[in-house]
Amino acid sequence: MSLIRAGRDLRVDFFRGVALWWIFTDHMPGDILGSLSLRNFAFCDATEVFVLLAGYAGAIVYGRGMDRHGWLYAGADAVKRAWTLYIAHIFLFVVFSAQVAYSASMLDRSDYLDEIHIDVLGEDPYRALLGALTLQFQPGYLNILPMYIVLLLLFAVALPLLRWPAILGALSFTLYAAARAIPLHLPSWSGAGWFFNPLAWQLLFVIGAIFSYAPFKPPLPPRALDFIAATIVVLGVFLQIFVSPSPQLAAHLPTFVSDTLLSVDKDSLHPFRLISILALTWLTARLVQPSARWLGTSGAAPFVLMGQHSLPVFCASIGLSFLGRMIMEQDESLAAQIVVNAAGFAAMSAVGAVAAWYRIKGQVPRPARTALPSASRADTA
Repeated sequence: MSLIRAGRDLRVDFFRGVALWWIFTDHMPGDILGSLSLRNFAFCDATEVFVLLAGYAGAIVYGRGMDRHGWLYAGADAVKRAWTLYIAHIFLFVVFSAQVAYSASMLDRSDYLDEIHIDVLGEDPYRALLGALTLQFQPGYLNILPMYIVLLLLFAVALPLLRWPAILGALSFTLYAAARAIPLHLPSWSGAGWFFNPLAWQLLFVIGAIFSYAPFKPPLPPRALDFIAATIVVLGVFLQIFVSPSPQLAAHLPTFVSDTLLSVDKDSLHPFRLISILALTWLTARLVQPSARWLGTSGAAPFVLMGQHSLPVFCASIGLSFLGRMIMEQDESLAAQIVVNAAGFAAMSAVGAVAAWYRIKGQVPRPARTALPSASRADTA
């Protein structure tokens, strides 16, 4: 029995697995593979990929549930999933905080505590624990799941509007614009708002959900959209590779251009980041069809498995990335990087495979139905 779930759009699972891999490499400063992740070539990164695909997959699961059983049934399932994510986040918070604190103590690296922002656990532990439980205290590396929890809760309320995508899209864009302009944000420990503002990021989630549940005819011919999307991607590559790393070159640009590039924030999903991920998504959907044979190959299987079981894989990747970072800080050789990345990939793939095995264990495949001989059919008739 195959570990990979059948009857799914494997593109979603594959690219979600790739995003999880990028999150792992991006969390290790100096990792050579981190320089090959999406954030180095576009105004977006693994977070945008993850949120967009989460909305796409969420509409498939909860949209179909709503069509079959009604809003209350599907909304309850979305809330249940949010609760599962909350439990996973609290567990991950405890384990990761212990890992960082122990490492800082054993290696005499108090800068770990400052950088990950868990030093407050020693300075004001009671308030910090309360902040963790209310999601207001989010140490470094641990700010994606809280955003996803809020997105699912908002989606549970907005589910019926999937049947009126224009209204849902307009309301979502209005909230996004208000979150950026006013600005609106959820309260945090520091008072500056969440690192990922879910009131802004919900727009990307909703776009993914609308594309999945209620696909619509593009306003322009596909070839025209291909050209526009390719232009956006090429421009993003040029700016990221040549302009952003070079202050001297940026100084020759018009002031409003350089100021705009410097203001591309991630916390509230800057429009450039939104446009960038949508252009990449369009081109990917055009180039990779759901029936692409390579999605079913053994080379793609680890990423597909990781994408199909993203929660345990993500939780494991956080601890693995910090461990890999510490190893590479002790040994900066290429051999150490190869070992860390290979071991991390193997561990994440194993977590995905084990999670898949737990899902299917005990299931007995149905025996294939055999056709009755013609004589028997005639006798029965």
